[in-house]
Amino acid sequence: AEFVTPLTFQSISSNPVITDMFAAPEHWDIKHISLAQKADLFVVVPATANVLGKVACGIADDMLTTTIMATKSPVLFVPAMNTNMYDNPIVLKNIDSLKHSGYLFLEPDSGLLACGAVGRGRLPEPRSIAEQAADILTVGQDMKGLTVLITAGPTMEPIDPVRFISNHSTGKMGYAVAGQAIRRGARVILISGPVNISAPVKAETILVKTAEEMQQAVMEHFGEAHILIMLAAVADYKPVQYHNLKIKKSEDDMTLVLAKNPDIAKRLGEIKGDKILVGACAETNDIVENAKKKIINKNLDLIMANDVTQDGAGFGTDTNIVKIIHKNNDLVDVPLKSKKEVADILLDEIAKLRKDGIL
Repeated sequence: AEFVTPLTFQSISSNPVITDMFAAPEHWDIKHISLAQKADLFVVVPATANVLGKVACGIADDMLTTTIMATKSPVLFVPAMNTNMYDNPIVLKNIDSLKHSGYLFLEPDSGLLACGAVGRGRLPEPRSIAEQAADILTVGQDMKGLTVLITAGPTMEPIDPVRFISNHSTGKMGYAVAGQAIRRGARVILISGPVNISAPVKAETILVKTAEEMQQAVMEHFGEAHILIMLAAVADYKPVQYHNLKIKKSEDDMTLVLAKNPDIAKRLGEIKGDKILVGACAETNDIVENAKKKIINKNLDLIMANDVTQDGAGFGTDTNIVKIIHKNNDLVDVPLKSKKEVADILLDEIAKLRKDGIL
Protein backbone atom coordinates (compact mmCIF):
# COMPACT_ATOMS: atom_id res chain seq x y z
CA ALA A 1 0.00 0.00 0.00
CA GLU A 2 3.03 2.27 0.30
CA PHE A 3 4.29 1.46 -3.22
CA VAL A 4 0.87 1.39 -4.93
CA THR A 5 -2.03 2.97 -3.10
CA PRO A 6 -5.38 1.23 -2.55
CA LEU A 7 -6.98 4.06 -4.53
CA THR A 8 -5.04 2.95 -7.62
CA PHE A 9 -6.40 -0.59 -7.43
CA GLN A 10 -9.89 0.70 -6.70
CA SER A 11 -9.83 3.03 -9.71
CA ILE A 12 -8.52 0.38 -12.11
CA SER A 13 -10.73 -2.49 -10.91
CA SER A 14 -13.88 -0.49 -10.06
CA ASN A 15 -14.09 -2.59 -6.90
CA PRO A 16 -13.61 -1.73 -3.23
CA VAL A 17 -10.14 -2.34 -1.82
CA ILE A 18 -9.99 -3.60 1.75
CA THR A 19 -6.88 -3.12 3.90
CA ASP A 20 -8.24 -2.54 7.41
CA MET A 21 -10.05 -5.20 9.43
CA PHE A 22 -11.76 -2.59 11.55
CA ALA A 23 -12.85 -0.05 8.94
CA ALA A 24 -16.55 0.83 8.98
CA PRO A 25 -18.31 -1.72 6.71
CA GLU A 26 -20.26 -0.58 3.64
CA HIS A 27 -22.59 -3.54 4.19
CA TRP A 28 -23.29 -5.42 7.39
CA ASP A 29 -20.91 -8.37 7.16
CA ILE A 30 -17.66 -9.41 8.75
CA LYS A 31 -15.19 -8.50 6.04
CA HIS A 32 -12.64 -11.28 6.34
CA ILE A 33 -15.38 -13.93 6.60
CA SER A 34 -17.43 -12.59 3.70
CA LEU A 35 -14.37 -12.34 1.44
CA ALA A 36 -13.23 -15.81 2.48
CA GLN A 37 -16.60 -17.27 1.53
CA LYS A 38 -16.92 -15.29 -1.70
CA ALA A 39 -13.54 -16.10 -3.28
CA ASP A 40 -12.94 -18.92 -5.75
CA LEU A 41 -9.19 -18.46 -5.38
CA PHE A 42 -6.84 -16.35 -3.27
CA VAL A 43 -3.65 -15.20 -4.96
CA VAL A 44 -1.11 -13.52 -2.68
CA VAL A 45 1.10 -11.31 -4.86
CA PRO A 46 3.77 -10.70 -3.75
CA ALA A 47 3.99 -13.21 -0.91
CA THR A 48 6.64 -11.80 1.43
CA ALA A 49 8.72 -13.73 3.94
CA ASN A 50 6.61 -12.05 6.62
CA VAL A 51 3.21 -13.26 5.38
CA LEU A 52 4.54 -16.76 4.63
CA GLY A 53 5.87 -17.00 8.18
CA LYS A 54 2.63 -15.75 9.70
CA VAL A 55 0.39 -18.16 7.82
CA ALA A 56 2.76 -21.08 8.40
CA CYS A 57 2.58 -20.41 12.17
CA GLY A 58 -1.17 -19.78 12.25
CA ILE A 59 -0.87 -16.08 13.01
CA ALA A 60 -3.84 -14.01 11.86
CA ASP A 61 -3.27 -10.42 12.94
CA ASP A 62 -4.26 -8.41 9.85
CA MET A 63 -6.82 -8.41 7.05
CA LEU A 64 -4.80 -10.63 4.72
CA THR A 65 -3.77 -13.38 7.13
CA THR A 66 -7.17 -13.44 8.82
CA THR A 67 -8.96 -13.87 5.50
CA ILE A 68 -6.57 -16.61 4.39
CA MET A 69 -7.22 -18.49 7.65
CA ALA A 70 -10.99 -18.21 7.15
CA THR A 71 -11.19 -19.44 3.54
CA LYS A 72 -11.75 -22.94 2.20
CA SER A 73 -10.78 -21.80 -1.30
CA PRO A 74 -7.38 -22.63 -2.85
CA VAL A 75 -4.62 -20.19 -1.89
CA LEU A 76 -1.78 -19.48 -4.33
CA PHE A 77 1.33 -17.82 -2.91
CA VAL A 78 3.66 -16.02 -5.32
CA PRO A 79 6.83 -15.35 -3.28
CA ALA A 80 9.04 -12.37 -4.13
CA MET A 81 11.90 -11.15 -1.99
CA ASN A 82 15.66 -10.73 -1.75
CA THR A 83 17.61 -13.84 -2.79
CA ASN A 84 19.19 -14.34 0.63
CA MET A 85 15.80 -14.00 2.31
CA TYR A 86 14.26 -16.56 -0.02
CA ASP A 87 17.11 -19.02 0.60
CA ASN A 88 16.96 -18.52 4.37
CA PRO A 89 16.35 -21.95 5.98
CA ILE A 90 13.45 -20.60 8.05
CA VAL A 91 11.67 -19.22 4.97
CA LEU A 92 12.22 -22.48 3.07
CA LYS A 93 10.92 -24.45 6.06
CA ASN A 94 7.80 -22.26 6.17
CA ILE A 95 7.24 -22.80 2.43
CA ASP A 96 7.60 -26.58 2.83
CA SER A 97 5.17 -26.51 5.76
CA LEU A 98 2.60 -24.54 3.75
CA LYS A 99 2.94 -26.87 0.75
CA HIS A 100 2.43 -29.84 3.07
CA SER A 101 -0.77 -28.17 4.33
CA GLY A 102 -2.11 -27.88 0.78
CA TYR A 103 -1.21 -24.30 -0.08
CA LEU A 104 -0.15 -23.71 -3.69
CA PHE A 105 2.98 -21.92 -4.90
CA LEU A 106 4.29 -20.32 -8.09
CA GLU A 107 8.06 -20.33 -7.79
CA PRO A 108 9.86 -16.98 -8.14
CA ASP A 109 11.89 -16.13 -11.22
CA SER A 110 15.62 -15.50 -11.22
CA GLY A 111 17.13 -12.22 -12.37
CA LEU A 112 17.86 -8.67 -11.32
CA LEU A 113 16.00 -7.78 -8.12
CA ALA A 114 14.85 -4.37 -6.90
CA CYS A 115 17.59 -4.37 -4.27
CA GLY A 116 20.27 -4.70 -6.96
CA ALA A 117 21.08 -8.34 -6.26
CA VAL A 118 20.88 -10.99 -8.98
CA GLY A 119 19.34 -14.35 -8.19
CA ARG A 120 16.17 -16.20 -7.27
CA GLY A 121 13.36 -14.15 -5.74
CA ARG A 122 12.10 -12.03 -8.63
CA LEU A 123 8.33 -11.71 -9.01
CA PRO A 124 7.12 -13.76 -12.02
CA GLU A 125 5.57 -11.89 -14.94
CA PRO A 126 1.87 -11.06 -14.47
CA ARG A 127 0.99 -13.27 -17.44
CA SER A 128 2.59 -16.27 -15.71
CA ILE A 129 0.62 -15.56 -12.54
CA ALA A 130 -2.65 -15.19 -14.46
CA GLU A 131 -2.09 -18.45 -16.34
CA GLN A 132 -1.24 -20.31 -13.13
CA ALA A 133 -4.45 -18.99 -11.56
CA ALA A 134 -6.43 -20.08 -14.63
CA ASP A 135 -4.89 -23.56 -14.40
CA ILE A 136 -5.99 -23.89 -10.78
CA LEU A 137 -9.52 -22.76 -11.58
CA THR A 138 -9.86 -25.09 -14.57
CA VAL A 139 -12.35 -27.77 -13.68
CA GLY A 140 -11.59 -30.38 -16.34
CA GLN A 141 -8.23 -32.04 -16.92
CA ASP A 142 -9.49 -34.30 -19.68
CA MET A 143 -6.24 -34.04 -21.67
CA LYS A 144 -3.91 -34.99 -18.85
CA GLY A 145 -1.24 -37.41 -20.07
CA LEU A 146 -1.65 -36.41 -23.72
CA THR A 147 0.89 -34.64 -25.90
CA VAL A 148 -0.61 -32.24 -28.44
CA LEU A 149 1.41 -30.83 -31.32
CA ILE A 150 -0.01 -27.56 -32.67
CA THR A 151 1.15 -25.43 -35.58
CA ALA A 152 0.22 -21.75 -35.64
CA GLY A 153 0.88 -18.47 -37.39
CA PRO A 154 2.04 -17.77 -40.94
CA THR A 155 5.13 -18.89 -42.78
CA MET A 156 7.44 -16.45 -44.58
CA GLU A 157 9.00 -17.46 -47.88
CA PRO A 158 11.93 -15.13 -48.69
CA ILE A 159 12.34 -13.57 -52.12
CA ASP A 160 15.46 -11.57 -51.26
CA PRO A 161 16.90 -10.16 -47.98
CA VAL A 162 14.07 -7.61 -47.66
CA ARG A 163 11.02 -9.21 -49.30
CA PHE A 164 8.99 -12.33 -48.68
CA ILE A 165 5.68 -14.08 -49.45
CA SER A 166 3.33 -14.51 -46.49
CA ASN A 167 -0.27 -14.00 -45.37
CA HIS A 168 -2.32 -12.18 -42.72
CA SER A 169 -2.22 -14.92 -40.06
CA THR A 170 -1.43 -13.63 -36.55
CA GLY A 171 -1.33 -16.99 -34.75
CA LYS A 172 -4.13 -16.01 -32.33
CA MET A 173 -6.30 -19.06 -33.02
CA GLY A 174 -3.45 -21.55 -32.73
CA TYR A 175 -2.10 -19.92 -29.59
CA ALA A 176 -5.59 -19.95 -28.04
CA VAL A 177 -5.89 -23.69 -28.71
CA ALA A 178 -2.43 -24.22 -27.21
CA GLY A 179 -3.36 -22.31 -24.07
CA GLN A 180 -6.66 -24.12 -23.56
CA ALA A 181 -5.06 -27.53 -24.18
CA ILE A 182 -2.50 -26.76 -21.47
CA ARG A 183 -5.27 -25.74 -19.08
CA ARG A 184 -6.93 -29.09 -19.76
CA GLY A 185 -3.78 -30.90 -18.70
CA ALA A 186 -2.01 -31.57 -22.00
CA ARG A 187 1.65 -31.23 -22.78
CA VAL A 188 1.76 -28.87 -25.76
CA ILE A 189 4.43 -28.62 -28.44
CA LEU A 190 3.72 -25.36 -30.28
CA ILE A 191 5.43 -24.89 -33.64
CA SER A 192 4.92 -21.30 -34.66
CA GLY A 193 5.67 -19.08 -37.59
CA PRO A 194 6.57 -15.40 -36.98
CA VAL A 195 3.92 -13.70 -34.79
CA ASN A 196 3.75 -10.75 -32.40
CA ILE A 197 1.97 -12.46 -29.50
CA SER A 198 3.34 -14.34 -26.51
CA ALA A 199 3.06 -18.12 -26.35
CA PRO A 200 1.42 -19.77 -23.34
CA VAL A 201 3.99 -20.04 -20.56
CA LYS A 202 3.94 -23.85 -20.38
CA ALA A 203 4.01 -24.46 -24.14
CA GLU A 204 7.17 -25.99 -25.58
CA THR A 205 7.48 -23.41 -28.33
CA ILE A 206 9.56 -23.90 -31.48
CA LEU A 207 9.89 -20.86 -33.72
CA VAL A 208 10.24 -21.31 -37.47
CA LYS A 209 9.93 -19.10 -40.55
CA THR A 210 9.47 -21.10 -43.73
CA ALA A 211 7.15 -23.97 -44.62
CA GLU A 212 10.13 -26.31 -44.94
CA GLU A 213 11.35 -25.35 -41.47
CA MET A 214 7.86 -25.96 -40.09
CA GLN A 215 7.64 -29.36 -41.75
CA GLN A 216 11.05 -30.33 -40.38
CA ALA A 217 10.03 -29.33 -36.83
CA VAL A 218 6.71 -31.17 -37.12
CA MET A 219 8.36 -34.36 -38.33
CA GLU A 220 10.99 -34.18 -35.57
CA HIS A 221 8.27 -34.14 -32.90
CA PHE A 222 5.63 -36.20 -34.71
CA GLY A 223 6.40 -39.34 -32.75
CA GLU A 224 5.82 -37.67 -29.38
CA ALA A 225 2.31 -36.45 -30.14
CA HIS A 226 -1.03 -38.15 -29.61
CA ILE A 227 -2.96 -35.32 -31.28
CA LEU A 228 -1.84 -33.14 -34.20
CA ILE A 229 -3.66 -29.82 -34.72
CA MET A 230 -2.52 -28.06 -37.88
CA LEU A 231 -3.67 -24.43 -37.57
CA ALA A 232 -0.73 -22.65 -39.22
CA ALA A 233 -1.44 -20.70 -42.40
CA VAL A 234 1.38 -22.28 -44.40
CA ALA A 235 2.23 -20.47 -47.62
CA ASP A 236 1.23 -22.69 -50.54
CA TYR A 237 4.09 -21.46 -52.72
CA LYS A 238 7.66 -20.22 -52.40
CA PRO A 239 9.99 -18.48 -54.88
CA VAL A 240 11.98 -20.91 -56.98
CA GLN A 241 15.01 -18.66 -56.71
CA TYR A 242 16.19 -16.74 -53.66
CA HIS A 243 18.21 -13.63 -54.50
CA ASN A 244 21.12 -13.00 -52.11
CA LEU A 245 21.03 -9.28 -52.91
CA LYS A 246 18.01 -7.00 -52.93
CA ILE A 247 16.24 -6.99 -56.29
CA LYS A 248 16.43 -3.44 -57.59
CA LYS A 249 13.32 -1.79 -58.95
CA SER A 250 13.35 -1.12 -62.67
CA GLU A 251 10.95 0.27 -65.24
CA ASP A 252 10.08 -3.24 -66.42
CA ASP A 253 7.55 -5.65 -64.93
CA MET A 254 9.00 -8.56 -63.01
CA THR A 255 7.98 -12.20 -63.18
CA LEU A 256 8.32 -14.24 -60.00
CA VAL A 257 8.42 -17.99 -60.55
CA LEU A 258 6.91 -19.99 -57.68
CA ALA A 259 7.15 -23.61 -56.61
CA LYS A 260 4.74 -25.56 -54.39
CA ASN A 261 5.56 -25.82 -50.70
CA PRO A 262 5.23 -29.14 -48.88
CA ASP A 263 1.70 -29.96 -47.70
CA ILE A 264 2.42 -30.74 -44.05
CA ALA A 265 -1.08 -31.90 -43.11
CA LYS A 266 -1.29 -34.21 -46.13
CA ARG A 267 2.07 -35.75 -45.27
CA LEU A 268 0.89 -36.37 -41.71
CA GLY A 269 -2.33 -37.91 -43.02
CA GLU A 270 -0.26 -40.53 -44.86
CA ILE A 271 1.61 -41.63 -41.73
CA LYS A 272 -0.63 -40.67 -38.78
CA GLY A 273 -1.60 -44.22 -37.79
CA ASP A 274 -3.82 -44.03 -34.69
CA LYS A 275 -3.06 -40.36 -33.97
CA ILE A 276 -5.82 -37.77 -34.23
CA LEU A 277 -5.17 -35.30 -37.05
CA VAL A 278 -7.00 -31.97 -37.14
CA GLY A 279 -6.75 -29.49 -39.99
CA ALA A 280 -8.00 -25.99 -40.69
CA CYS A 281 -8.95 -23.98 -43.73
CA ALA A 282 -9.60 -20.29 -44.25
CA GLU A 283 -12.00 -19.87 -47.14
CA THR A 284 -13.92 -17.12 -48.92
CA ASN A 285 -16.58 -19.28 -50.58
CA ASP A 286 -18.05 -22.80 -50.56
CA ILE A 287 -16.78 -23.27 -47.01
CA VAL A 288 -18.24 -26.69 -46.23
CA GLU A 289 -17.58 -28.20 -49.65
CA ASN A 290 -13.93 -27.11 -49.67
CA ALA A 291 -13.45 -28.31 -46.11
CA LYS A 292 -14.87 -31.77 -46.86
CA LYS A 293 -12.54 -32.12 -49.84
CA LYS A 294 -9.58 -31.41 -47.56
CA ILE A 295 -10.74 -34.01 -45.04
CA ILE A 296 -10.60 -36.66 -47.76
CA ASN A 297 -7.46 -35.38 -49.48
CA LYS A 298 -5.42 -35.06 -46.28
CA ASN A 299 -6.96 -37.97 -44.31
CA LEU A 300 -8.09 -35.66 -41.49
CA ASP A 301 -10.25 -36.74 -38.56
CA LEU A 302 -11.86 -33.32 -38.43
CA ILE A 303 -11.35 -29.84 -39.80
CA MET A 304 -12.09 -26.32 -38.57
CA ALA A 305 -13.19 -24.05 -41.39
CA ASN A 306 -14.02 -20.36 -41.44
CA ASP A 307 -15.04 -17.67 -43.87
CA VAL A 308 -12.40 -14.95 -43.56
CA THR A 309 -14.67 -12.42 -45.25
CA GLN A 310 -17.06 -12.39 -42.27
CA ASP A 311 -16.78 -9.63 -39.68
CA GLY A 312 -15.24 -10.95 -36.48
CA ALA A 313 -13.75 -14.05 -38.11
CA GLY A 314 -10.40 -14.99 -39.56
CA PHE A 315 -7.02 -13.34 -39.28
CA GLY A 316 -6.09 -10.79 -36.65
CA THR A 317 -9.35 -10.81 -34.69
CA ASP A 318 -9.88 -11.89 -31.08
CA THR A 319 -13.08 -13.66 -32.15
CA ASN A 320 -13.96 -16.29 -34.72
CA ILE A 321 -16.90 -17.90 -36.51
CA VAL A 322 -16.20 -21.48 -37.57
CA LYS A 323 -17.62 -24.75 -38.75
CA ILE A 324 -16.08 -27.90 -37.26
CA ILE A 325 -16.60 -30.84 -39.60
CA HIS A 326 -15.92 -34.47 -38.74
CA LYS A 327 -14.77 -37.19 -41.09
CA ASN A 328 -18.26 -38.75 -40.83
CA ASN A 329 -19.76 -35.40 -41.97
CA ASP A 330 -21.04 -34.38 -38.52
CA LEU A 331 -20.95 -30.58 -38.43
CA VAL A 332 -20.78 -28.18 -35.49
CA ASP A 333 -21.71 -24.59 -36.37
CA VAL A 334 -19.92 -22.21 -33.99
CA PRO A 335 -21.29 -18.64 -34.00
CA LEU A 336 -19.25 -15.54 -33.10
CA LYS A 337 -17.20 -16.32 -29.97
CA SER A 338 -13.81 -15.46 -28.54
CA LYS A 339 -10.98 -17.55 -29.91
CA LYS A 340 -10.48 -19.09 -26.47
CA GLU A 341 -14.12 -20.23 -26.48
CA VAL A 342 -13.73 -21.59 -30.01
CA ALA A 343 -10.56 -23.38 -28.89
CA ASP A 344 -12.45 -25.15 -26.11
CA ILE A 345 -15.24 -26.18 -28.49
CA LEU A 346 -12.63 -27.62 -30.87
CA LEU A 347 -10.99 -29.53 -28.01
CA ASP A 348 -14.43 -30.81 -26.95
CA GLU A 349 -14.93 -32.22 -30.45
CA ILE A 350 -11.51 -33.88 -30.27
CA ALA A 351 -12.53 -35.36 -26.91
CA LYS A 352 -15.59 -36.91 -28.64
CA LEU A 353 -13.26 -38.63 -31.12
CA ARG A 354 -11.28 -40.08 -28.23
CA LYS A 355 -14.48 -41.23 -26.55
CA ASP A 356 -15.56 -42.93 -29.79
CA GLY A 357 -12.39 -45.01 -29.83
CA ILE A 358 -9.92 -42.95 -31.82
CA LEU A 359 -6.72 -42.73 -29.76
